[in-house]
Amino acid sequence: MSSTLGTNYKISIFGESHGTAIGAVIDAPPPGLVIDMNQVLVQMARRAPDGKDGSTKRVEADTPHIQSGVLERDGVLTTTGAPLCVLIQNTNTRSSDYQNISHIARPAHADYTGYIHYSGYNDIRGGGHFSGRLTAPLVFAGAVARQALVQMGIRICAHIASIGDVCDAALDPCNIPSDVADRLSHSDFPVLDAVQEKLMKNEIERARMDADSVGGIIECAVTGIPAGIGAPIFDALECKIAHAVFGIPAVKGLEFGAGFELTKMRGSTANDPMRMQGDRVITTSNNNGGILGGITNGMPVLFRAAVKPTASIGLPQQSIDYAKNCDADLIIKGRHDACIVPRAVPVIEAAAAVAILDEIMAEGKYA
Repeated sequence: MSSTLGTNYKISIFGESHGTAIGAVIDAPPPGLVIDMNQVLVQMARRAPDGKDGSTKRVEADTPHIQSGVLERDGVLTTTGAPLCVLIQNTNTRSSDYQNISHIARPAHADYTGYIHYSGYNDIRGGGHFSGRLTAPLVFAGAVARQALVQMGIRICAHIASIGDVCDAALDPCNIPSDVADRLSHSDFPVLDAVQEKLMKNEIERARMDADSVGGIIECAVTGIPAGIGAPIFDALECKIAHAVFGIPAVKGLEFGAGFELTKMRGSTANDPMRMQGDRVITTSNNNGGILGGITNGMPVLFRAAVKPTASIGLPQQSIDYAKNCDADLIIKGRHDACIVPRAVPVIEAAAAVAILDEIMAEGKYA
């Protein structure tokens, strides 16, 4: 089923952008996991729009309401091992914004493909089930997963590598200090270079003033993951992560380690030299992103995701009327982000957390 991910830490996402609520069923978190809701809410808030810095004016509380799968004792939530169901109410919908496009496809949206696939019964309001709004329950599932991973010493962080042509400094692929990881994973606009943050925000504002949008790249790292996690060929850990990350709307590219830059290197440079650090095997570079043969080698797992510009823009666009089978011009109304990259950072982290915890549980290595 297209809205279900994983086999052991399996999540099923449901709802539509303008429905009563959205949510997820997690089947099932490890029993006995203490859920720190404050940490969950931090991640939910990072993804939620705040109506500023180019984000949509549609502001939702995004408060997760857990329906099942936990017990509360003295204010402490603990998973029972049963499916965990969460609901997130939609409280700020404005469906009238979509009346003029009920049969005119928005370029770069799933309106036309959804119309064909679902024989015209798809909900186009806010993108329906294709909407980025559905990333909210994914962030919840990821926030729970990363709490389980932290118990194993595994941390996940990401930063905005670029917006348009403005680039942040790169993460050290071999050594990401825990304080840097913690700062990035709690930031609303995570960057390594504060100067670049200002330039990025200026780039977003220019796009907004032009009634246009801009995209970017997110770099994500998983630290503390032991060697030996994953499998070869089609069950490679890259495949598991890619499956989760490509389920995020607007993600159009993914590379691990040096990625496409490897094609410009010779083997003598691309290969990661191996050394002993005490009783631990390390590599002195990490061009392969911490994964070889689909299996972790103990170095940080590093990947970058390309996020396209927001499809909804205020400029006139050429389209088609699929009810009349004719060309049509379109001006999109409503409330939209000039750039979704900052809000996508915790979503990328969440997808990685879900994929990695699922694989660790599948191998019986969760402790």
